Amino acid sequence: MDVEVFALCDAATDSGGKLNLLGAFDRINARQFPLVHPHCAIALRVRFDRIEEGNHRVKISLIDADGNSIIPGIDGNIGIKFPPDVQSVCANMVLNMNGLKFQSAGQYSIELAIDGRHERSLPINVVEAPGKQQPQPPAADA
Repeated sequence: MDVEVFALCDAATDSGGKLNLLGAFDRINARQFPLVHPHCAIALRVRFDRIEEGNHRVKISLIDADGNSIIPGIDGNIGIKFPPDVQSVCANMVLNMNGLKFQSAGQYSIELAIDGRHERSLPINVVEAPGKQQPQPPAADA
Protein backbone atom coordinates (compact mmCIF):
# COMPACT_ATOMS: atom_id res chain seq x y z
CA MET A 1 0.00 0.00 0.00
CA ASP A 2 1.26 3.46 -0.88
CA VAL A 3 -0.35 6.76 0.11
CA GLU A 4 0.04 8.76 -3.10
CA VAL A 5 -1.92 11.86 -2.01
CA PHE A 6 -2.88 13.07 1.45
CA ALA A 7 -3.73 16.77 1.36
CA LEU A 8 -5.77 19.42 3.12
CA CYS A 9 -7.39 21.65 0.52
CA ASP A 10 -10.19 24.12 -0.15
CA ALA A 11 -12.14 21.53 -2.16
CA ALA A 12 -11.73 18.07 -3.67
CA THR A 13 -13.77 15.67 -5.79
CA ASP A 14 -13.49 12.13 -7.07
CA SER A 15 -14.70 12.00 -10.67
CA GLY A 16 -14.54 8.57 -12.28
CA GLY A 17 -11.38 7.62 -10.39
CA LYS A 18 -9.70 11.00 -10.92
CA LEU A 19 -8.90 12.87 -7.72
CA ASN A 20 -9.32 16.63 -8.23
CA LEU A 21 -7.88 19.08 -5.69
CA LEU A 22 -8.27 22.83 -5.36
CA GLY A 23 -6.08 24.96 -3.14
CA ALA A 24 -3.93 22.65 -0.98
CA PHE A 25 -2.72 24.41 2.18
CA ASP A 26 -1.11 23.89 5.58
CA ARG A 27 -1.58 27.34 7.16
CA ILE A 28 -4.67 29.13 8.44
CA ASN A 29 -4.47 32.80 9.42
CA ALA A 30 -6.89 34.03 12.06
CA ARG A 31 -7.62 37.52 13.33
CA GLN A 32 -9.39 36.21 16.44
CA PHE A 33 -10.02 33.02 18.40
CA PRO A 34 -11.82 30.76 18.57
CA LEU A 35 -11.59 30.42 14.80
CA VAL A 36 -14.22 28.60 12.77
CA HIS A 37 -12.82 27.60 9.37
CA PRO A 38 -15.89 27.53 7.11
CA HIS A 39 -14.99 24.71 4.72
CA CYS A 40 -12.10 22.48 3.74
CA ALA A 41 -11.55 18.95 2.49
CA ILE A 42 -9.11 16.14 3.07
CA ALA A 43 -8.14 14.38 -0.16
CA LEU A 44 -6.70 10.88 0.01
CA ARG A 45 -5.45 8.57 -2.76
CA VAL A 46 -4.04 5.18 -1.80
CA ARG A 47 -2.56 2.62 -4.19
CA PHE A 48 -3.02 -1.06 -3.29
CA ASP A 49 -1.15 -4.06 -4.72
CA ARG A 50 -3.05 -7.19 -5.73
CA ILE A 51 -2.07 -9.00 -2.54
CA GLU A 52 -3.90 -6.29 -0.55
CA GLU A 53 -7.31 -6.97 -2.12
CA GLY A 54 -10.16 -6.84 0.40
CA ASN A 55 -11.47 -4.45 3.03
CA HIS A 56 -9.26 -1.89 4.75
CA ARG A 57 -10.12 0.28 7.76
CA VAL A 58 -9.28 3.98 7.48
CA LYS A 59 -9.16 6.37 10.44
CA ILE A 60 -8.58 10.12 10.26
CA SER A 61 -8.04 12.25 13.37
CA LEU A 62 -7.40 15.95 13.95
CA ILE A 63 -5.26 16.64 17.00
CA ASP A 64 -3.58 19.61 18.67
CA ALA A 65 0.11 19.83 19.65
CA ASP A 66 -0.60 17.98 22.92
CA GLY A 67 -2.28 15.06 21.10
CA ASN A 68 -5.81 16.04 22.14
CA SER A 69 -8.57 15.37 19.59
CA ILE A 70 -10.16 18.46 18.05
CA ILE A 71 -12.96 16.47 16.42
CA PRO A 72 -14.07 12.88 16.95
CA GLY A 73 -12.01 10.45 14.88
CA ILE A 74 -13.53 9.55 11.52
CA ASP A 75 -13.61 5.82 10.76
CA GLY A 76 -14.42 4.27 7.40
CA ASN A 77 -13.79 1.26 5.20
CA ILE A 78 -12.41 0.90 1.70
CA GLY A 79 -13.27 -2.23 -0.25
CA ILE A 80 -10.55 -3.00 -2.78
CA LYS A 81 -11.37 -5.22 -5.77
CA PHE A 82 -9.14 -5.96 -8.74
CA PRO A 83 -10.13 -6.42 -12.35
CA PRO A 84 -8.24 -9.16 -14.23
CA ASP A 85 -4.69 -8.42 -15.42
CA VAL A 86 -4.20 -5.40 -13.14
CA GLN A 87 -1.45 -5.44 -10.51
CA SER A 88 -2.43 -2.31 -8.56
CA VAL A 89 -5.49 -0.11 -8.08
CA CYS A 90 -6.12 3.24 -6.42
CA ALA A 91 -8.83 4.24 -4.01
CA ASN A 92 -9.76 7.90 -3.62
CA MET A 93 -11.47 9.39 -0.59
CA VAL A 94 -12.70 12.93 -0.07
CA LEU A 95 -13.74 14.08 3.38
CA ASN A 96 -15.51 17.46 3.41
CA MET A 97 -15.36 19.33 6.70
CA ASN A 98 -17.53 22.31 7.57
CA GLY A 99 -17.20 24.59 10.58
CA LEU A 100 -13.84 23.28 11.82
CA LYS A 101 -13.18 25.05 15.13
CA PHE A 102 -9.74 25.97 16.50
CA GLN A 103 -9.66 27.40 20.04
CA SER A 104 -6.22 28.98 19.72
CA ALA A 105 -3.19 29.49 17.51
CA GLY A 106 -0.76 26.61 17.34
CA GLN A 107 0.37 23.42 15.65
CA TYR A 108 -2.33 20.94 14.70
CA SER A 109 -2.12 17.70 12.74
CA ILE A 110 -4.36 15.48 10.67
CA GLU A 111 -3.43 11.85 11.33
CA LEU A 112 -4.08 8.99 8.91
CA ALA A 113 -4.15 5.34 9.98
CA ILE A 114 -4.97 2.41 7.69
CA ASP A 115 -5.69 -1.00 9.21
CA GLY A 116 -4.61 0.32 12.62
CA ARG A 117 -1.19 1.48 11.41
CA HIS A 118 -0.16 5.14 11.29
CA GLU A 119 0.58 6.07 7.67
CA ARG A 120 0.87 9.87 7.42
CA SER A 121 0.55 13.18 9.28
CA LEU A 122 -0.49 16.51 7.79
CA PRO A 123 0.64 19.53 9.81
CA ILE A 124 -1.68 22.52 10.06
CA ASN A 125 -0.26 25.79 11.35
CA VAL A 126 -2.96 28.03 12.80
CA VAL A 127 -1.45 31.47 13.26
CA GLU A 128 -2.68 34.73 14.63
CA ALA A 129 -2.61 37.26 11.82
CA PRO A 130 -1.77 40.86 12.62
CA GLY A 131 -4.85 43.04 13.01
CA LYS A 132 -5.94 45.54 10.43
CA GLN A 133 -3.83 48.63 10.51
CA GLN A 134 -5.71 51.68 11.67
CA PRO A 135 -5.68 54.57 9.20
CA GLN A 136 -3.32 57.32 10.26
CA PRO A 137 -4.76 60.83 10.60
CA PRO A 138 -3.28 63.37 8.22
CA ALA A 139 -0.24 65.24 9.54
CA ALA A 140 -1.01 68.66 11.01
CA ASP A 141 0.64 71.69 9.41
CA ALA A 142 3.10 73.41 11.75
